[in-house]
Amino acid sequence: MQVHFHDRALRYDGSQLASHFAYKNFGILGDSAVAFIGPCEVRLDAMVDLEDVRSQAPIFSPEMLHFIVETFQLELRGGVFLQRLLIASIAELLGAKGARDLRREGDDLYDGEKKLSVSIATRSPVSTLLHLGLNIRTEGTPVPTQGLAQYSVDPAGFAAECLEAFKKEYESSLRAACKVRGVP
Repeated sequence: MQVHFHDRALRYDGSQLASHFAYKNFGILGDSAVAFIGPCEVRLDAMVDLEDVRSQAPIFSPEMLHFIVETFQLELRGGVFLQRLLIASIAELLGAKGARDLRREGDDLYDGEKKLSVSIATRSPVSTLLHLGLNIRTEGTPVPTQGLAQYSVDPAGFAAECLEAFKKEYESSLRAACKVRGVP
């Protein structure tokens, strides 16, 4: 798993959740997790989550920390499990920074009734992809939200921590699968 934090702002509108995003934009070929900071606005016509489309719930945040993960190893169900591993890793890291009231519901994080994250996993013809966004600032969001700024967390530094923790978990999981012998 190759990881990369892009230090210039990028807007997320849903089109970035596409095959080879990391290769096209950063020269990273293969399984990857990349992060960047920028605004988020996903209109219904670009939405991958059909429940959000049915609920007429577009996504907006003035500033988010975005993660895009792509793997060529897993089918969609495995991608959903990978998505849960990423959000659980992030929750653990935030808890260590003092965010004690966080709870994970599936692939999202909440602080009380305030939503901290958005996340989706999907397939392309060649890979499984996921996007996870963490609010940094929250003004103007369509639902009650919490942001990293309210925890006094530096988004760029936190992105690097998250990417390294996720890479370690991913590679450790691959090693765990390789070290066992088959049974009759």
